[in-house]
Parts: sequence; C-alpha cells; structure tokens
Amino acid sequence: MLEGLADRAKQHPGPHAEAPAEKGGRWWRVMCLTGLDYFSTLGYQPGIAALAAGLVSPLATIVLVVVTLGGALPVYRRVAQESPHGEGSIAMLERLLSFWQGKLFVLTLLGFAATDFMITITLSAADASAHLVENPHVHSALTGKEVMLTLIMIALLGAVFLKGFSEAIGISVVLVAVYLALNVVVVVNGFWHVLRAPHVVGDWTDALTAEHGNAIAMIGVALIVFPKLALGLSGFETGVAVMPHIEGDPDDTEDKPTGRIRGARKLLTTAAVIMSCFLIATSFITTLLIPAAAFEKGGEANGRALAYLAHQNLGSAFGSVYDLSTIAILWFAGASAMAGLLNLMPRYLPRYGMAPHWARAVRPTVIVLTLIAFLVTWLFDANVDAQGGAYATGVLVLISSAAIAVTIAAHKAGQRRRRVGFAVIAAVFLYTTAVNIAERPDGVKIGACFIAGIMLVSFLSRLKRAFELRVTDVVLDDVAERFVRDYTHRPLRLIANEPNSRDLAEYRDKIHQIRRDNDIPLEDDLVFVEVTVRDPSDFEAVLTVRGEVLHERYRVLSLESSSVPNALAALLLQVRDLTGQQPHIYFEWTEGSPFAQFLRFFLFGQGEIAPVTREVLREAEPDRSRRPAVHVG
Repeated sequence: MLEGLADRAKQHPGPHAEAPAEKGGRWWRVMCLTGLDYFSTLGYQPGIAALAAGLVSPLATIVLVVVTLGGALPVYRRVAQESPHGEGSIAMLERLLSFWQGKLFVLTLLGFAATDFMITITLSAADASAHLVENPHVHSALTGKEVMLTLIMIALLGAVFLKGFSEAIGISVVLVAVYLALNVVVVVNGFWHVLRAPHVVGDWTDALTAEHGNAIAMIGVALIVFPKLALGLSGFETGVAVMPHIEGDPDDTEDKPTGRIRGARKLLTTAAVIMSCFLIATSFITTLLIPAAAFEKGGEANGRALAYLAHQNLGSAFGSVYDLSTIAILWFAGASAMAGLLNLMPRYLPRYGMAPHWARAVRPTVIVLTLIAFLVTWLFDANVDAQGGAYATGVLVLISSAAIAVTIAAHKAGQRRRRVGFAVIAAVFLYTTAVNIAERPDGVKIGACFIAGIMLVSFLSRLKRAFELRVTDVVLDDVAERFVRDYTHRPLRLIANEPNSRDLAEYRDKIHQIRRDNDIPLEDDLVFVEVTVRDPSDFEAVLTVRGEVLHERYRVLSLESSSVPNALAALLLQVRDLTGQQPHIYFEWTEGSPFAQFLRFFLFGQGEIAPVTREVLREAEPDRSRRPAVHVG
C-alpha cells in the first residue's frame, strides 16, 4: 500500500535530493495522454453548447476557438517555458508570494485544480454511463441505473491506479486515435447530410435572423454566451501537468529542459488546433441536424449529441462501435485527471506539512480520491449537465491564474508588448470566469467546498505534524564542521541564543547566566547556536549551518530555518551522528502563556523553544539513551 513512499520522500530541494528517472515519450504520444481529457469533451461538449447557446452555438463556438488559439494557447506555451516540471501556473504564482499568504493562495488554487480534475473524473464517468444507457441494445436493461454504472466505472478507474499505471501512454494513443478517427467519420457524414439537404442551413439562418435580428446582434449574443462553452478549454492545464512525461533532448538538464519545453509547445499547439477544428465542425452539424428538443434533459441527444448522429446517420452497428469508443475514452479521461491530481497534490501539500506522510504514496491517495469521486457522483446523481458549471469554473479559474502569472513573468522580463498582450488575455478570462460564476454559481460553491476541505485537512495535518523533524538535510560549512569535529571525544555543549546586537556584552552575559543557572564548571567550554527564522510557513527545508568566531573568543553556529526548535533538534542529531557523543543544549525558560507560545511556534516558528525542541527530539529518537539532552534553567 505504501510502495514508493520512500522514493517520493527523497524528492526534496536539498543537495542530496534524488529525483526519479523519467525516460519520457515523444510529444505526440504524450499529447494523447492529455487528449484523454481534452478530446473526450467532444462526447458532451456539443450537447452542452447547444443547451447553453441554442441556435447561436456555432458562432459562440467560433468565439471560443478564437479565445483558445489567441488566448489560452499563447498563455500555456509561456507556462510551459516558465514551469517545465509539471507544476503548471500554480508554481509560477507560488514564487511571487511567501509566508502564509502564499501558502493560502496556493491552497485556494489547488482547490480549484481539484475541482477541475475531480469533476473531470465524475463527469466523464457519468457521460460514459449515459452513452452506455442510451445504446439501443441495452437501453431497456440499464435505464435508471446511471448512478450505479458511474460508481462502477470510478471504482474500476481506482482499481487501475491501485494496480499500476505504467502503460497509460500506450493505451491513450490507441484510444485517442480510434476516437478521433470515428469522429472524423461522424463529422464528414454530418456535412454530407447537410449538403444533401441544403434547406437545413437556410432554416437555421432564418431562425437565427428571426430570433436575433441581424448579424451584429448574433455576434453580440455569441460573445455573451461563449463563457458557457468553457468546457472546450479543459485540456491546457492537463497539458502542462504531463510535461515530465515528454522526452527531451539528450543534453537537457532539469534546470534547462529545452527539448521538453519545445515538445510541450508542440503538444499544446497541435492539441488546440485539432480540438478547435472538431469544436467548430461538431457544433455546426449538431445544431443543424439535431432537433432542439433532443438536447433537453431526457432527450436522446442530451450529453451525447455526436453519438446520436452516429446511430441515426450511420446505423446501429457503427453507432455501437462509436459508443464503445466514447465510453472507453471518457472512462480513461478520468485516468488522465487522476494522474494530474497524483502529480499535483504531492508536489505541494506534503512539502507544506499539510498532508500526512502516506499522501506521498500513490495507493492511499487513490483510495481517498476514489471515495471523494463516489461522494460527488452521489450528490450530483451522475448528471452531466449539473456538473458542467463546476467543471467550467475550475477550468476558467486555472486559466485566469495562468494568464495573470505569465503577465507578471513578462513584466519582470521587461517584455512590454507581451505584458500588454497577456494582460488583455487575462482580462478576457477574468471576464469569462465572472460571467460563468454569475450564470452558474453552483460551480464556485463546489469549488469553495473543495477549497474548504483542502484547507481543513491541511491545517489539521500541519497541527498533527507540528513536532515532526522537518529538516531534509543538514549541511555544515568548513568552520562549523571543524567546531563539531573538535568534540569527537567529549560532549558538545550548546547555548541556544536569540541574537540581538551580537556585541561582546551579549555573549559574555549570556554565558555567565547559563553557567550559573545550570551549574556548569568553568573548564567546560560552550558553543553558541543561533537560529534566524526566514519563512515560518515553510515546512521542509535543508538546514545550512555556518560557523564563526565572534569577538575573538566565542564560537557561534548560525542557522536559518522556518522553525527554531526543528532546526536545533536537527543540528543536535547531526552532531550526535558525526561525533558519536551525546550533545547537550541549554535554554532559558520562556515567559508567557504556554498556549500563546505554542501558537507563536505554530505560526511563526518561535515561542516555547525548549520543550518543543525536546518533544521533536523525543519523536525523532525513541531511544532515550541516544537522545541529545535538553536543559532548561
């Protein structure tokens, strides 16, 4: 169950970090992996577009395509360059903020990312169930069992990840190739039917004119309603999330993966162009060839417009093959989303101390995500239309944040024209997001539930792990190492000092007080240790120790960390391991309320230092005979 936990634990930013080897695949193969999410939306996008935009659906889809190619694509091509390790735009924005506001901002974005990916799993499975139920061969037997079928598909998806997911890219290539080929057949056949019956175009344009008056009004309506079609933008965040799977150039490095970035840009561009062509074509033929009533809830084309045309125009046999292909890619689209979640969450929450240790392992996380998907399916009754708002909200918030991130990146790089261009794109997506939220507030409510859940679990986990040893590695400079090596035959005695002016009087008075309070003989020499807190919201970090001699007589070990007690505990254990001697550390009691001091420790890394240091040591070293000694006077 916990297989891989040790490997993931090694993925820290220290000098001894070990990253798992990624062989990667060709960009077009990885495109099929992200295409599971992106291309599979053809299963329900035309039907949702027809319901949302009515007769204007083709025009609104053209607007969506313009926004896709002129807005989302340039943004994510820049994201691929700035964040090539799979973290996406969230990592770009994380670098702009520190302290707790940065962590809270990232947790909020993770909430919307969880909304996007989780609803992808449940919505895709629900639509796969709809395609299965509406198949004429099994319709009578499966009608009314949509929720059960959806739960079974989600359970099978979870089982795949519990078993392993190493062949995902190969399977995705087959599924995407077959699915797109079948859609080409449906689209070409649809246009052939339109050409055979040209009156349908006239009927559509007459109805448009009767409903909206003139072309300007039609375009205006299309601009207003296109945010409702935002599901057609769903593949971009997944596209950058799968970047680590792309094969780079032989001379690529982690700091400069030029080949991987180039491959990711090809992936994003090719996928966007393919999807744009399909979106326009399918929107046109479904609007012209399917009666409006068939799109409504309970209608034969609800959530399965292209499958409806496949059965009606190409026969039951082809329609059933199309259904099977659609069911397979929709079900496996959940796999793409699950992979995105498993890639994204462990990159942030464990590093923030906001997830339990087992969250680094794949299988326990899969079980939790599967249970959440069960709950979402039950709450939405496996209804595709009901989940569309939440899906679109998650997609649009992430794209808006990406647009803002690249705008800031262009500004910092001094690229004035790109900054202005990205700012305009960001404004368009912010407008789109606002309209979508106003039209379908249920989406932001669901997103808020995910955010609240992540926040609650995160802070409970951080509280539970408060006394955990957080240091991933201890690095001593030459002077500090020389100080420590001097004590291989006698115990090192450290004085914990909070640095102020660092003048001679400060160290002289401190050492006299510690000797008096703890009755330390004059012949026992003492070394000062001082910790400076930089960002107390950080959880795991490398501890760098610098040694120096102040005022030509006092030896001082200087540390920088997010938490004073954790840094001291890590240093003491490192000294013990290097010298074989049990070190001692001496503190003064902290004045004030113990509860208030604990809150100071939890939020700001300071507070009741002595007892917390002892507690961290107690958890890290159960053997009392090997545990460094803590003295308080």
